[in-house]
Amino acid sequence: MGTPDFAVAPLDALLTAGVNVVGVITNPDKPAGRGQKIQEAAVKKYAVEKGLKILQPEKFRNEDFLAELKSLEADLQVVVAFKMLPEVVWNMPKYGTLNLHASLLPQYRGAAPINWSIINGDKETGVSTFLLKHEIDTGNIIFQEKTEIGENDNAEVIHDKLMNIGAGLVVKTVKAIEAGDYPQIPQESIAAEELKSAPKIFKDDCKIDWSKNIDSIHNLIRGLSPYPAAWTELCPIEEGKKIGLKVFATEKIVEDHNHQIGSLHTDGKSHLKVAVEGGYLAITMLQQAGKKRMKVEDFLRGFQQIRQYHL
Repeated sequence: MGTPDFAVAPLDALLTAGVNVVGVITNPDKPAGRGQKIQEAAVKKYAVEKGLKILQPEKFRNEDFLAELKSLEADLQVVVAFKMLPEVVWNMPKYGTLNLHASLLPQYRGAAPINWSIINGDKETGVSTFLLKHEIDTGNIIFQEKTEIGENDNAEVIHDKLMNIGAGLVVKTVKAIEAGDYPQIPQESIAAEELKSAPKIFKDDCKIDWSKNIDSIHNLIRGLSPYPAAWTELCPIEEGKKIGLKVFATEKIVEDHNHQIGSLHTDGKSHLKVAVEGGYLAITMLQQAGKKRMKVEDFLRGFQQIRQYHL
């Protein structure tokens, strides 16, 4: 059961390991993008390619869907990056429902664990497998695996790392359940000074506050890159319209300065720096509203009037 690319890798790993996958459950196809073309989930595309049986329920409590799911006679369900399931679904198989979560539980329960671990400046993260129960992301942990978060790693880099580690961990967990030899560690027994959560991210969460310190801003930008992306606005010094900017990458320049916090510094050709608490953040990749994502040099070449704006 899954939808995005993150769920394709574990499915592929299970098939490669010789696990008998009797069906794939994913979201219904839906229109997306400017042309509103019908889009299929990444998991569906992969399942079609492999000739697997596919179910795409609109509602999980639908009787026809439940009957069809039961007819698959699955011993175990595996959930990766999917929706909340009712008990009638997750409790159906003999061995229950296994979930892969992109954090070291009990930390970062919720919808956006990868983003929040980077935004909070964590130095490591990982993946956890556990069996579903009533409260979200609270089931007994079976296995975990850690990985480092580099100082400049963004959400895309960590997503791909965890996707590959997670694929192996799902296979390891399924094989352990099959052998009847697997730990079940209650999350309450794992010591944690403070539990951090990973709620869904909204547009307001993505707005850059240039008054924060250099690390906080840098972490926010990379934690939201490439999606949904941190954003700011260029404000005209004289009259004119504000211009929206998405910021995808920055480099930290740690040094003392006396410039006003949030002020822009540029040669108009190769660099665009923002003075912040603790130094400067050099913007290296950005996107002007209505334009393509580009390197800062290309942006400055096409936006000669940059000195007439401030943040």
